[in-house]
Amino acid sequence: MDVFGLVGNPVGHSLSPPMHEAAYDELGMDARYVTFEPDPDALGAAIRGAEALGIRGLNVTIPFKQDALDLVEADDLAARVGAVNTVDFSGAAPTGHNTDVAGVQRAFAHHDVTLAGETAVVVGAGGAGRAAAFALADSDAAVHVANRTVETAESLAADVGGTAHGLDALSDLVADADVVVNATSVGMEEDESPVPAAALHADLAVLDAVYAPLETRLLRDAAAAGATTVDGAWMLLFQGVEAFEIWTGRDAPVDAMNRALRARL
Repeated sequence: MDVFGLVGNPVGHSLSPPMHEAAYDELGMDARYVTFEPDPDALGAAIRGAEALGIRGLNVTIPFKQDALDLVEADDLAARVGAVNTVDFSGAAPTGHNTDVAGVQRAFAHHDVTLAGETAVVVGAGGAGRAAAFALADSDAAVHVANRTVETAESLAADVGGTAHGLDALSDLVADADVVVNATSVGMEEDESPVPAAALHADLAVLDAVYAPLETRLLRDAAAAGATTVDGAWMLLFQGVEAFEIWTGRDAPVDAMNRALRARL
């Protein structure tokens, strides 16, 4: 039996197990996906233990994504983003990847949204914001980063060759944009949007990284303006799809994984 898993603290809320197990069932694989919750200072021991036990791959989540960079051989993208969320044990040494970037890119591609040559606004400059900004910049979009703390936006913008702004610039930025990504938690606990509704328009594609609820205030406002909307479950799905394909070398059964994810949501 092949074993894959997730390391984080906490991990009880994770939606990755049903998504990956659905892929194994669909393809008739003898495999399981399990969760591990080491102490915050024990990630190195957890990765070494997983390698010694023959585990084929690990996803990495909060609070370990940055720490994992120093414990595996990170690929170029993960090093640039500054976070590892997928570890592959198939080589001579554990290798680290960041599939959150592909999650953003493939979520837009699934909705027939072109990124190359477009003007994009990323709201938020934390972990999700970094993944979104690199996904857009690496797809040849012009990236504007808006964040509550402008200094953090400036750091991310410098990394992706974009521009930095405070949140007070969102109305003007969004009005002129083709793509918007909400990479903050606004909309998760309250029926609020980080983006002024009046700035939204029909020529936009809007991705909200929040997936609980699936239909956030931002996505409702965007739909009312005629924009293309992409809920956060698509980003979550495709980062898992990318990890599955790294570990197995097989095309992921996207539909089966999507059904399992949305059934759990």
